[in-house]
Amino acid sequence: MELTFFSQLDSFLRGFPLLHEYDLLERLVIVCIYAVLAKVFDLLLIRSLRKLAKKTRMHFDDFLVDFFHRPFLATVILIGVLHACSVEPALPQSAAWIIPNGSKTLILMVWCAALSRSLSRTSLEAASRILGGRHIDPDIFLLFKNVSRILVLFFTILWILLIWQVNLSPLFASAGIVGIAIALAAKDTLANFFGGISVFMDRAYKVGEYIIIESGERGEVVEVGIRSTKILTRDDVMITVPNGIMANSKIINESAPQPRFRIRLDIGVAYGTDLDMVENLLLRVADENNQVVKQPAPRVRLRAFGDSAVNFQLLLWVRDPREKGRQTHLLLKEVYRVFNENNVSIPFPQRDVYLREQKVES
Repeated sequence: MELTFFSQLDSFLRGFPLLHEYDLLERLVIVCIYAVLAKVFDLLLIRSLRKLAKKTRMHFDDFLVDFFHRPFLATVILIGVLHACSVEPALPQSAAWIIPNGSKTLILMVWCAALSRSLSRTSLEAASRILGGRHIDPDIFLLFKNVSRILVLFFTILWILLIWQVNLSPLFASAGIVGIAIALAAKDTLANFFGGISVFMDRAYKVGEYIIIESGERGEVVEVGIRSTKILTRDDVMITVPNGIMANSKIINESAPQPRFRIRLDIGVAYGTDLDMVENLLLRVADENNQVVKQPAPRVRLRAFGDSAVNFQLLLWVRDPREKGRQTHLLLKEVYRVFNENNVSIPFPQRDVYLREQKVES
């Protein structure tokens, strides 16, 4: 039967009587041998794999090499500690229980910390490159990222308890009572968590879109988290709204279903003006603006005969909702300039007051 690496190393070390006489020195030598092996693996295997990964077009292999590098080296050294604990003579009972379990715990924590760190540092662009350039929805990516970190932490704690042989039956038995207490104490937090899940599932809005919430605030969605949604207003004010409120509120999404925004400009001209000329001037103003989309095409509608003016409405779409205020400003300025050039009068409200003299009887 072929000998394992452990037994082969033990057989080799028996050839040194001094090491067998001083068991602490033997254990230290074993750990040093594993540390040297880890360095050899780093120099020969890991670096060779990194060079090969850089030659490929895929980014996933680069991610795997970077992910396995440090945890793998630490694992080799900690396996050396476990090997050192297994040689004769046996360690004292307390040390024989603490050191191996501590080493196993460190191995688990090294890998879980590496996974959690990779999840935290991975951006949307990096994840897209790792998956071969596939499109990833930002909201789904954030949901996966946040939930994955919570699951990694939960299973790490559970596995550590199993390593230390903690009886989990009483823990699970009392979990129902503790769960009820936590649910009552943290009902708002749980409502926000499930509200966040509802927001992700309903897809009412995404990061980068402009929304108006029921209380009237308008801004760009900059982050959709598990607990809350962050909105940046046009005044550069950050608003944080709990997802429990967002899930139960009316939300106007100005960026959906198409990433454009409609602007309505109400314009009045004096009675007696050539209406066809006014319509053509307004359409020309819209066509000359490079932020106005061509499809759907801008249009002009005659809305009403007012008390002092003939009321037109210019309807058009701009490429980005964040341009609403600026483009309204520029379009109104251009309309005023064009009307002045073409002698189109923009009337203001006027009232005629007649005074009637009343005769006084003598």
